[in-house]
Amino acid sequence: MTEPAGKLSFHVIAHRLDAHGSVARCKSAELSLDTALSGRLDAFNPAELLLAALSACMIKSIERVTPILKFQWRGVEVRVHGVRQDVPPRLESIDYEILVDSDESEQRLALLHDNVRKFGTVFNTVAPGTRLSGLLRRAG
Repeated sequence: MTEPAGKLSFHVIAHRLDAHGSVARCKSAELSLDTALSGRLDAFNPAELLLAALSACMIKSIERVTPILKFQWRGVEVRVHGVRQDVPPRLESIDYEILVDSDESEQRLALLHDNVRKFGTVFNTVAPGTRLSGLLRRAG
């Protein structure tokens, strides 16, 4: 597969191991998947993977924009909660809270949140199809 010029592409291969789970591989990484009908406590199910991807996207956006904004921070935690509807099966809403350990002003925190919402690949993929809302606030 070739990509159009200037475009990033991503490749993941998932493989069913047995009726209890699967594994996904990308680059040199491997991730256990909960694909068992009864569920597993030691792996992410598909909905949890989506929420984890959204969380990682938010953190990566922060990593990307803080040097540009000269934003000083010490750490970040993202909390995400999704609600599933049954018919048709989908995540009808996702709420998040981004906790940033920083002494920056409230205006600068709002600017950081604006950048997370504008420039996150997964964020902008999920947002049109579900009610996605949340806040970014100072940790502590």
